[in-house]
Amino acid sequence: MKNFKSISRGFFIHASLIIVSLLSIFPFLWLMSTAMKGPDENIFQYPPVFFPQHPTWANFKGVWNQIPFILYFINSMVVAGFTVVLNLILSALAAYPLARMDFKGKKTVFYATLATIMIPFQAIMLPVYLIILKLHMVDSVNNFMGFLGLILPFAVNAFGIFLMRQAFLAIPKEMEEAAFVDGCNVFQIWWKILLPMVKPTLAVLAIFTFIGSWGEFLWPSIVLTKKALYTLPVGVNDLQGMFSANWRYIAAGSIIATIPILIFFIAMQKYFISGENDGAVKG
Repeated sequence: MKNFKSISRGFFIHASLIIVSLLSIFPFLWLMSTAMKGPDENIFQYPPVFFPQHPTWANFKGVWNQIPFILYFINSMVVAGFTVVLNLILSALAAYPLARMDFKGKKTVFYATLATIMIPFQAIMLPVYLIILKLHMVDSVNNFMGFLGLILPFAVNAFGIFLMRQAFLAIPKEMEEAAFVDGCNVFQIWWKILLPMVKPTLAVLAIFTFIGSWGEFLWPSIVLTKKALYTLPVGVNDLQGMFSANWRYIAAGSIIATIPILIFFIAMQKYFISGENDGAVKG
């Protein structure tokens, strides 16, 4: 009887996970279906048809020729790459004193930083935009300043600081004490001792930051005025005209734009489960 309950419980859990997974991946599959449909198929017909009658790759070739895809891809890589690097460095630098040092007002600073998570970016978008204009970080000045205007507002956030702080707190203090005895200064301890031990957390933060930066549409569409600096989401949206839109091209472009995210996640997932800290200090 006990074995039957265990099997039933396992079956229910796995069935629930499969259903949730299918619901999560269905929009992507529908997008792929739309991208594979030819011009003679009605993508808005009712009842909807999931499988294309005559699958074709022409939409992927068409969107590649319709917009400067390589240029938009490079722009997105520059913005997302620098955003990830700055988030990893600045979040780790801000989290270290909050986790390992004692100073007056530390809890106040931490909770005040944590409270900013509740403020959506849309609520502060206007003052941030005015600051960007005052600092001339717009593409009307030059391309370099335009990229700065896209990167710096997202260079660090409270979530990254919180994530890194929790990772640093999990490291035994004996590691730092041993490093001090060996003659390391604070920066050397942070760089050579602590950072290598929190690689899984850095990987998680890098993935979340890359996904958020790569898919960001609202801020680039507001700040950018030159098509030469468009990122992929803004460039794909440019396929949609005022009175008409080629949804097959938009679907194909969206599929292509998700490929770097999948590659980045696959490349970083090996750091998700790691036992680097286990047994680092033995009594």
